[in-house]
Amino acid sequence: MPWLLAPAFLLIALLYAAVGFGGGSSYTALLALAGTDYRILPALSLICNIAVTTGGCWRFARAGHIPWRRAFPLVVIALPFAWIGGLLAIPQLWFIGLLGASLGVAGGLMLLYRPPLSVELEQGAGALQGYGLFAASACLGLLAGIVGIGGGIFLAPLLYLTHWGDSRSIAGTASLFIVGNSIAGLSGHYARLAGDAEAIAALISYWPLLPAVLIGGAIGSWLGAKKLPLIWMQRGTGLLILMVALRLIWLTISA
Repeated sequence: MPWLLAPAFLLIALLYAAVGFGGGSSYTALLALAGTDYRILPALSLICNIAVTTGGCWRFARAGHIPWRRAFPLVVIALPFAWIGGLLAIPQLWFIGLLGASLGVAGGLMLLYRPPLSVELEQGAGALQGYGLFAASACLGLLAGIVGIGGGIFLAPLLYLTHWGDSRSIAGTASLFIVGNSIAGLSGHYARLAGDAEAIAALISYWPLLPAVLIGGAIGSWLGAKKLPLIWMQRGTGLLILMVALRLIWLTISA
């Protein structure tokens, strides 16, 4: 099964890396479709997220596109919640329901959200500015830890909506947010699974996905969003995620 998923993971990593995201929502959707054990599913997705976004985050930082004084609080507030989310051992039915709901929102955002081409002003005021953004960061951190979605696909539209910064600073902040949440969430999952030899063995058996996303992420980062017509691919992926979300929600309702 991992070898069959590897080509799709490579393509997802390529597409998401080209626009500054990690691909957690799509990894999670494919793993759910493949019937992956729900205990290790978030950890697998978070590992792939880390592999794809770490390089991109480093490039954003090196180019000076991460406003550290403003981005750092958002990330720091989310980290403990992502770790707690990774530690939580929730019932399978609850996990499927939460996963379905989060994938539904992520799929909707992929269909509707397109970063503006023009530079945004940083001094805009909105309902989610200040403490509202901090609260949103904490909630996204918890969600990231539980279901294995880094949270960048949710954070970036919020930052654009509140005119938090320009396009490059928002992309860099979202990338940093994904890396931080993914590492914190993964550490929580590892602490929870450390005594389960069967789960750890199952997790290791998916190792072919790691080189696949590393290669895809490297190619995507090199190509960049301006060299690929990604909008229709993004919308197609959004439709796939929505279909998986509806299936998971139906399973939850009919259980």
